[in-house]
Amino acid sequence: MRFIFIVILLQYGFLMAQDLTNTKVDGYKAIWFELNQKYPAGDKYSGALGTYTAKHTPLAIYAPEVDRTYFVYGGTRSVEERHLLCMIGYFDHANGTVCKPTVVHDKMGVDDPHDNPSLLIDDDGFLWVFVSGRGRSRPGFKYRSTQPWDIEQFEQVTEEEMTYPQPWKIEQGFFQFFTKYTGVRQLYFESSPNGRQWTEDQMLAAIPEEAGQKSGHYQTSGTYDNRVVGTFFNRHPDGNVDMRTDLYYVQSDDLGKTWTDVMGQPLTVPIKDKHASARILSFPENHRNIYLKDMGFDQAGHPACLIIRSKGHVPGPDSAPYEWCVVKWNGEMWTTSVITNSDHNYDMGSLYISDDIWKVVGPTEIGPQLWGVGGEVAIWTSADKGLEWTREKTITSHSLLSHSYVRRPLHYKAPFSFFWADGDSHTFSKSELYFGDFDGNIWKLPYDMEEPFAAPIKVTFK
Repeated sequence: MRFIFIVILLQYGFLMAQDLTNTKVDGYKAIWFELNQKYPAGDKYSGALGTYTAKHTPLAIYAPEVDRTYFVYGGTRSVEERHLLCMIGYFDHANGTVCKPTVVHDKMGVDDPHDNPSLLIDDDGFLWVFVSGRGRSRPGFKYRSTQPWDIEQFEQVTEEEMTYPQPWKIEQGFFQFFTKYTGVRQLYFESSPNGRQWTEDQMLAAIPEEAGQKSGHYQTSGTYDNRVVGTFFNRHPDGNVDMRTDLYYVQSDDLGKTWTDVMGQPLTVPIKDKHASARILSFPENHRNIYLKDMGFDQAGHPACLIIRSKGHVPGPDSAPYEWCVVKWNGEMWTTSVITNSDHNYDMGSLYISDDIWKVVGPTEIGPQLWGVGGEVAIWTSADKGLEWTREKTITSHSLLSHSYVRRPLHYKAPFSFFWADGDSHTFSKSELYFGDFDGNIWKLPYDMEEPFAAPIKVTFK
């Protein structure tokens, strides 16, 4: 264990803080966060953000070799704490237990879950945790477990400028989409044969609004057939993060050496033309913001993206309706279908694509804190590849706290088919972690643990 002491300025003086990296926490306690941008209906976003952001992916991976689901999240040590710890744990499907989580990286006083981690598992079973930084003010880190399939100890591999990590392991090697803050948010990628030696950071998109100006971008990404990486991204006119418009899609099958649009037409990166063939939807004329949530591929390799579409960034009724939509390529054209409406731009769910049935799981139902992040969780189903949607079931109801950022594990296996955190959307509160399956069963991860392993607690919301 390493001991590093820093001085943290607190309300009532100074406290010497010990670095908790590679230590255990006695239970699963998620971070609560407030951005502190106030509007009449509440903060721009605040609440249970342990599985935040949509731009961190994947957060969980099922490993059939050991029959475990590994997952990362932003945690703390106690109900009162807002000190971010980048955590990892796992659920053992064979015996139905979870282990005590490990602190992969201590953010040393930072309370902002923009610094949450993402996860990758390599072909030898080593666990890689990509810890997000925040622009150029806080660095990002890559960590690797010292033993395969084991979360007891992690070694730091890199320290670098890296925000919103999206790492993927495909047959050609390691690949990562990420973001840099260069006055605006610009998209980058890198690749590696082994996770230790990486290519130089390469810019993917930096679309100018006009000569001498830049647009920022947010993205969500995924893989197909263990060889293709693809990403959807939006555009921020004039670099204004609160103006999120247009939708683009690009893909590569050679670790980013070459890129194409969905039709296979070559693209030159970085993409700097807002009218590039990668653009699939244009929203400015309709005055709509789009918030990217999740993406996937159908069996033919056609990409689809889950978004929320609204009238603006201000929380509350002025930006309504908050439309959950699926944008998909059907092999000939892009189509957009509306699933339902919720009440916040930062409501977050996940998209599940199979041969016959597509599903979306997320807090689409109005929760206990109106116009806040999260709500009650529902499962939506489409039997026609995402065109028409019906609500299959609502799996939480009459909750005291809102459920937020419902995340899809890579290669998921029931009962850990999705997981999320709960908390008060407007006021600082306790935040707990849950997972569930498509039958509507829900388990809460143990908030306090005395033993190294414990069984999750089956719960019902009525």
